[in-house]
Amino acid sequence: MSLTGTPFLVTTIALAAVAVLLPLALWSRVRGPALVRGAARLLMVLFAQATAVTLVFLLVNNSNNLYDNWGDLLGTGDHVQAAANLGADGTGGISLRSLPKVRQAFREANGPGMHAAGGVRVTDLRGQVSGVDAEVYVWLPPQYHEAAYRHRRFPVVELLPGYPGSAKSWFGSLHAPQQLLPLMKSGQITPFILVSPRTTLIADADTGCANIPGRVNADTWLSVDVPKMVTDNFRAEGGPGGWAVAGYSAGAHCATKLAVAHPDRYRAAVSMSGYNDPIGEPLSLAAQTPQLRAANNPYLLLKHDRVAPAVALYASGESGDGYEAGMALQKVAKAPTTVDVVYLPRSDGGHNMALWRPQITTVFRWLTQQFDAGGHKTAGTTSAGRTRRHEPSTGGATRAALASGTASRAAAVRRP
Repeated sequence: MSLTGTPFLVTTIALAAVAVLLPLALWSRVRGPALVRGAARLLMVLFAQATAVTLVFLLVNNSNNLYDNWGDLLGTGDHVQAAANLGADGTGGISLRSLPKVRQAFREANGPGMHAAGGVRVTDLRGQVSGVDAEVYVWLPPQYHEAAYRHRRFPVVELLPGYPGSAKSWFGSLHAPQQLLPLMKSGQITPFILVSPRTTLIADADTGCANIPGRVNADTWLSVDVPKMVTDNFRAEGGPGGWAVAGYSAGAHCATKLAVAHPDRYRAAVSMSGYNDPIGEPLSLAAQTPQLRAANNPYLLLKHDRVAPAVALYASGESGDGYEAGMALQKVAKAPTTVDVVYLPRSDGGHNMALWRPQITTVFRWLTQQFDAGGHKTAGTTSAGRTRRHEPSTGGATRAALASGTASRAAAVRRP
């Protein structure tokens, strides 16, 4: 029975109800010696406690998409088939253009929020370069299926969850498609393809989105294998001009690190409540040695880069949870790198979905601006093969002005 499936939730609710009724009906009717009566009553209490704890866990897990299946929860899942030493660029010297096209079969994804706003598709991808074998979720914008766009390619945003976290979280907990669909239809934001790959690849550990020979090639999985699969199967633009990456918590760290480390693959990155030093997640494999920590710290990468990467970074967070990390990046960034930092007051919430969910539309307005300014054709272009940046769908409404999506420097220094 699936951990996140409706049958298991309904069964747990039924068992919890039975656990409450059982002692009410049998408590005074238990017969036998005192030891037997005491043991029977203790078992009823323990049964009630166990079902209550299980039900609360399921409700929290389904709401926050922390664990996708039993393997993730029990720490028995392993999605790494091989982890060769792929070198500094994560390709192992392989010419990616020489690799055969990846043709994938997609199916409807199941779970909370997965059927909303046109539905999410999922496929099981065996990475040709990374050695990772895991699922990838894809949501297509409304324009993708319209006749006027049949010859056009669409930009992509790769979405990363925190740790622990499910690739479904951006769809099931953050409601990204439901929030973005009307804005894409009306032409207020760019019609992006949303792609969310699995990031929990090894039992009981966060990969830190790093390449660690002999353990995992998470960086290559996210920045090479997943983009290649998407461009091979959909009308998607190639990187770096056509790709951005966004994440929250541990996924925010990964998003920034991937964009800074691979400006040849990504144009922009969004970090919500992220951190720079991988030690921000104690279970991160990238935090195990000083060398790994330095190699996967976007602050140090920006600080020591001889040539500043042509990427745009967005960081939002509360004091002590993402804000300082963003300001540190802004301090060391050199043109053409840009860093926009948004300060969030404590009153906005904590390190949870309630804080990140309302940021979705602001983040995608910011991404739209970066793609407009990042070497793409401007709104209304008819250049073959690219989407028109803010052209409404065939049933679109009046276009509204874009919001900046960033706070002023003066506002950013406020304290709660």
